[in-house]
Amino acid sequence: MQIYEELVARGLIAQVTDEDEIRELINNGKAVFYIGFDPTADSLHVGHFMALCLMKRLQMAGNRPIALLGGGTGMIGDPSGKTDMRKMLTVEDINHNIECFKKQMSRFIEFGEDKAVMVNNADWLLNLNYIELLREVGPHFSVNRMLTAECYKQRMERGLSFLEFNYMIMQSYDFMELFKRYGCNMQFGGDDQWSNMLGGTELIRRKLGKDAYAMTINLLLNSEGKKMGKTESGAVWLDAEKTSPYEFFQYWRNVADEDVIKCLKMLTFLPIEEIQAMESWQGSELNKAKEILAFELTQLVHGTEEANKAKEASAALFAGGGNNANMPKAALAEEDFTDGSSDILSLLVKAGMTASKSEARRAVEQGGVSVNGDKVTDVKAAYEKTAFSEEFILKKGKKSFMKICL
Repeated sequence: MQIYEELVARGLIAQVTDEDEIRELINNGKAVFYIGFDPTADSLHVGHFMALCLMKRLQMAGNRPIALLGGGTGMIGDPSGKTDMRKMLTVEDINHNIECFKKQMSRFIEFGEDKAVMVNNADWLLNLNYIELLREVGPHFSVNRMLTAECYKQRMERGLSFLEFNYMIMQSYDFMELFKRYGCNMQFGGDDQWSNMLGGTELIRRKLGKDAYAMTINLLLNSEGKKMGKTESGAVWLDAEKTSPYEFFQYWRNVADEDVIKCLKMLTFLPIEEIQAMESWQGSELNKAKEILAFELTQLVHGTEEANKAKEASAALFAGGGNNANMPKAALAEEDFTDGSSDILSLLVKAGMTASKSEARRAVEQGGVSVNGDKVTDVKAAYEKTAFSEEFILKKGKKSFMKICL
């Protein structure tokens, strides 16, 4: 099975332009492709994970990736999938986030001469003369057609700023610039980017009289509201300081039964035949598949040692074995005690499981909190210091665990 056919078999491709040409380029290692990453935070998250894995797959097959960091487009904000205008970032914040992205991307993609390229679209977008851009690019975009794009239609009722309306033009200009500078002949993105990507391919054909292609990857659960990478407590990050290896492992260990095989196909590098053999698994076998998924992905992001530690800690919770040594910990200080005890609401906030005591109160009242396996029903429950000298495992919901210690 060649690489393009494998991408199809893994369910990674949503739609393409000129499929025969794309198949030919990819299978022969002639694709020079880019995926864009707007630096809106100081860490990549699980939503970026599939794109990074795709870049790695294609590089292994001889194709050349371009990681485009949106130092320029990040100053505008992509309206795709957003209900409101994104918070404006400072140039300093954007540049800091870009440096964080660079470090994380290097774990997945091999950069260097004749290998992957990392570029920043601020290098050309920030120097553009607005009038010249309007003259050069504006005539090739129909406002009527732009307004039919899904990324804009979703925002028309709530309000779409003129700033965001320019995003499609900026992204299209990026593709043309990458085509001229690096011979980039293909762009990939999530299926919510399709309109923007078509704008880029059309701009190259009209302005340069050349062929370029677009292919969207089928972002997992995208059609269900981009649930991928979201938990009760927020996003799942690739930075160990934001989401620990254990929490990362637990996220994948708890995916829905109907998604586990899909995740194995899209995100792991296990042979497709091995995964297809799991498609008939049910019951406890599906739990085994989830453990395989969690280990493979934690190993890919955090390394084998951390993946093994997370697996051990998970076994203590799900299989009744192992130990809790590798479970995330929250340490209590003297100021966390009042009259020698600490209440359950304060503990939930201290552990980072809730953002406030009111949220903690709701979690207790709804029956979602337990200590050492015993459900907590009293919002005034408090624990003396001696309780933390031994094992004290705080649990919220089905997936969030924390070992509390002194």
